[in-house]
Amino acid sequence: MNQPTLLTSQIRDVVFGKDVKVVQPVNLYDCSIGDNCFIGPFVEIQSNAIVGNRTRVQSHSFICDGVTIGEDCFIGHGVMFINDVFSGGGPAGDRNAWKKTIIGNGVSIGSNATLLPVSICDGVVIGAGAVVTKDIQEKGIYAGNPARLLRRL
Repeated sequence: MNQPTLLTSQIRDVVFGKDVKVVQPVNLYDCSIGDNCFIGPFVEIQSNAIVGNRTRVQSHSFICDGVTIGEDCFIGHGVMFINDVFSGGGPAGDRNAWKKTIIGNGVSIGSNATLLPVSICDGVVIGAGAVVTKDIQEKGIYAGNPARLLRRL
């Protein structure tokens, strides 16, 4: 009978700020997490990701390589960031093909939102379940698939 290779979740080579709270199990590696952050259970934060000061990341969220999240942000449950848009019809074998996402300060992202590689300005609210496919350059509330401006703030 074949036996699987068992891997465990881990926290490896993370730069933590002061007073960070992490609820295990998590997979955090080669990333940076600012002061006074909260990281919920079942979260994965990959290499080269940055989470700014006083940001909360709720359970079951995935922050991939190349994502930068500003300060005072809220990332809801099950939020997914994407860095590979499968431009060649499948997964990019070369990480140089991956794209970056930049989230401004004071951004709130609702549960189960999906963000393709985009840039989002400060003070934006993304509704639950939204799919963000384009840069957001105006403060407001965005929702839907694809996400669109519902109301300016």
